This record gives sequence, C-alpha cells and structure tokens, in this order.
Amino acid sequence: MERGMTLDSRRLRMLVEIAMAVAIAVVLSQFRLFRMPQGGSVTLMAVPLLIIAFRWGGKAGLTAGVTLGVIRLVMDAYVMHWLQFILDYPMAFALLGSAGFLTGKRYLGITVGFALRFLCHFAVGATFFAAFAPEGTPVFLYSLVYNGSYIVPEWILALIIAPWLYRRLESALPAKSRG
Repeated sequence: MERGMTLDSRRLRMLVEIAMAVAIAVVLSQFRLFRMPQGGSVTLMAVPLLIIAFRWGGKAGLTAGVTLGVIRLVMDAYVMHWLQFILDYPMAFALLGSAGFLTGKRYLGITVGFALRFLCHFAVGATFFAAFAPEGTPVFLYSLVYNGSYIVPEWILALIIAPWLYRRLESALPAKSRG
C-alpha cells in the first residue's frame, strides 16, 4: 500500500478514477468515426474503461462499464424491450469492463471483453431487431454482420490504443495501492 494511504483513501482514488474515466468515455462517445442506422458506432469510448479495468481490476471494470452503459442509455437509447435494455446497455458495457479480470494479459482481456460485449449486441440484434434484416437474410447472419461492422473496428482500435496508453499513463499516474 502506498505510504500514508488508508483503505478508504485507496477506494476513494479508485472511485474518482472510475468517474473520470466514465466522463472521458462519454465525451469520446460523441466523436463517432461512423454510426450505424439502428444504433452502434465506432468510437474510442472503450479505451478509458479498459484503462480502469487494467489499473484496478475486473470489479472496477464492471463498475465503470455499468456506469457507462447507464449513461449511454440516458443519452442515446433506443429501447424496445426490458431485456434488450439490459443487454444493450449496462450488461454489454459491464462485460467490456471484465477485461480487468485478465490484467496480466491485456490483449486477451480486450478481446474477451469485446467478444462478450459483441455477444450481448448479437443476441439483441437477432432477437429484437430481426425485422430490420433484408428479406431472405437469416437473422443470425444479419446480426453478425451488423454488429460486427462497428464492434470489430472498435475492438481493433482498442487493441492498438488502450495498452499503449496504459503503459504511458502507468508511469505518470500515482501508484495504486495494493492489498
């Protein structure tokens, strides 16, 4: 534990960093490289969430993800059903934050987090947005292509930027206390 740092001050530091990362993620979500017609876009909003997950672990990543998901729900939601609401917003982003459970393997953590997020959006697309599939297109194929078209580019950007930025910040940020 950092000299003079109590468990309460460690927790406070973590919560402040989560709040700052979520705020940055919300701002980044407004800068879209492209946006899909029925929702979903390529942004860098996952990067601050992943940095929190790397820095503080899976529980903090889940917390940041749920918080970001709820804020995204308030800002830019399209809700058709309560299950779609849960899967598309708090669950999808929380699962992205689960990358923190694999902190020693950041690239694997990012990949697992994005894969779990993709599964949430894929399930929603195949179930609740099936009516948008072009005639004759299987809904699972439609959901795979639709959701993959924005999640895969965002995943690739996160694979490039998040580990690099984390390494840069790691030396600049005060050490998180361990214990």
